[in-house]
Amino acid sequence: MELLVASAIGVMTAAGIYLVLRLRTFPVILGMSLLTYAVNVFLFTSGRLKIGAPPVLRDDVTVYTDPLPQALVLTAIVISFGMTAVVVMIGLGAFLGSDDDHIDDQPDTGETGGQS
Repeated sequence: MELLVASAIGVMTAAGIYLVLRLRTFPVILGMSLLTYAVNVFLFTSGRLKIGAPPVLRDDVTVYTDPLPQALVLTAIVISFGMTAVVVMIGLGAFLGSDDDHIDDQPDTGETGGQS
């Protein structure tokens, strides 16, 4: 189970980094989302991977999962959703302002390499 989750975290991190390094806005947004998901899964697995174990210790329970990583992941999901909405609006504004979604576009000055 741990190997499967660790592999999923590695694949999501690698794909997220690959997409963040693209030159267009939409793949960068997807890459940031994938990196966020990878961090969330990593935080969630830090609280022990026990199937069917309750998150709260009761009298008749001897094995339980740590509820703190679950609370951290819930908070991180809300924050990442808000930040994704902000980044999408910034990217949309940049696209509508320049009719292109390249990240490193230089403003067109109308000159052709210094020749008139």
